[in-house]
Amino acid sequence: MGWDPGLRRLALGTLLAAYPGPVPPDWAVELVAEGLAGYTLFGTNVHDPAQLAASTAVLRAARSDVLVAIDEEGGDVTRLAHATGSPYPGNAALGAVDDTALTRRIYAAIGVELAAVGVTVDLAPTVDVNTADENPVIGTRAFGADPGRVAAHSAAAVAGLQSVGVAACAKHFPGHGATVADSHHELPTVDADAALLRGRDLPPFAAAVDAGVQAIMTAHIRVPALTGDGPATFSRAVLVDLLRGEYGFTGTVVTDALEMKGAAVAAGGVGPAAVRALAAGADLLCVGAKVDAALVDQVVAEIVGALGDGRLDRSRVEQAAGRAAALAAWTRTAVPPGPVPPGLVPPDSVPPGLGYEAARRAVRVEGDLTGLERPLVVQVYAASTIAEGRVPWGLGPHLPDVEQVRVVAAGTDPAAVRRLATGRPIVLVGRHLHRLPGGPALVEALAATHPVTVVEMGWPGRWRPAGVRAFVTTYGASHANGRAAAEALGLAG
Repeated sequence: MGWDPGLRRLALGTLLAAYPGPVPPDWAVELVAEGLAGYTLFGTNVHDPAQLAASTAVLRAARSDVLVAIDEEGGDVTRLAHATGSPYPGNAALGAVDDTALTRRIYAAIGVELAAVGVTVDLAPTVDVNTADENPVIGTRAFGADPGRVAAHSAAAVAGLQSVGVAACAKHFPGHGATVADSHHELPTVDADAALLRGRDLPPFAAAVDAGVQAIMTAHIRVPALTGDGPATFSRAVLVDLLRGEYGFTGTVVTDALEMKGAAVAAGGVGPAAVRALAAGADLLCVGAKVDAALVDQVVAEIVGALGDGRLDRSRVEQAAGRAAALAAWTRTAVPPGPVPPGLVPPDSVPPGLGYEAARRAVRVEGDLTGLERPLVVQVYAASTIAEGRVPWGLGPHLPDVEQVRVVAAGTDPAAVRRLATGRPIVLVGRHLHRLPGGPALVEALAATHPVTVVEMGWPGRWRPAGVRAFVTTYGASHANGRAAAEALGLAG
């Protein structure tokens, strides 16, 4: 095959890249003009709404149908509110409330905020069924552990986002909820046969497809019954035979970030991962968060090389670029004129307290919350995942007049905490305390001799510590969840 200058533009049309900082650099704008499908935005790209709207306008000036995507799930995964925490609860809280009309309204409200700053694709909702309490990467991002409930809320979330013209992207196909490893760092394995997947993990994706979801994101997970030794992202059996053939999906298949270890290591680098994903049936390739012009050129060169040596058919890449373009076209014509459907949020009228009211409805209290005057609040350190990023969490902003300390569970002497409390009750705040090293031991040691109330802001699981006076579950650690917990404790300032 001779060199065809159109191949570069064709390859670019399958890529979602990223750029550093709050202002798109010249190379990023030039790539859009050359045919790059679009960009995924991260917290480093977001300072405030006006700045973000200006940035997306610059990209759109280079090409009007550029895709602008973001991971805005509400709850623990937020880019718009990464500096403060989201004003919306995440999926676990919405699943706990179990009001699909509320889920539609929350996602429509998120969509309104995204549309206002020029974002056209939300890489949400997460529709994984979180059946593993030890899951380190899904947890509160899931609507729950019951496939039927997750399916109902997945459809509602898709309807909410897309009602205001923002394309939804259901993730992570064929289901990341049963894993106990993080695909950002390794290739997790889900040892399940096809029948189990159809009954447990796949119903929410079927519901999203029925709701008209515009995009579905692949998972960098190994399901030996379907994928053999490689990840789903590289599996034609998953992306074509199952997703398109069996479930009838006709939209855009988007990969999770190809820089993640679950994909890059399996393929031997981001460029080879792009080729394998395209060959398997993916359409729009998320390169990752740490991207520059050289990396984009490297990936493009790998795709063009694969077209030359037979690893890729040109018709497959044209199909992928066409589906990415169709997604962009949908975002430009998605909102019809006329009244907003019942139960959804008009674009010019997002109730300012909607997320906080939803978070209040999600709080669950087991035990006795009396006698909490002047407590010592102890926040237990919990590392954030790459998906979450370093977003503030806890009760801190909501308790201006209450003494608070931060501790690392495994390195904390319970006696020292008791001395600091000086007879006052202790409110111990954590995220997924049951799987933190030293977390259960610290809680139960304090509770053995002291009045302790636990506020669990992560996935609560089945663990309940012995001896505590109360166990409060928020199903998430967003700003809204923190406010709701403080109010439930009677301590909000």
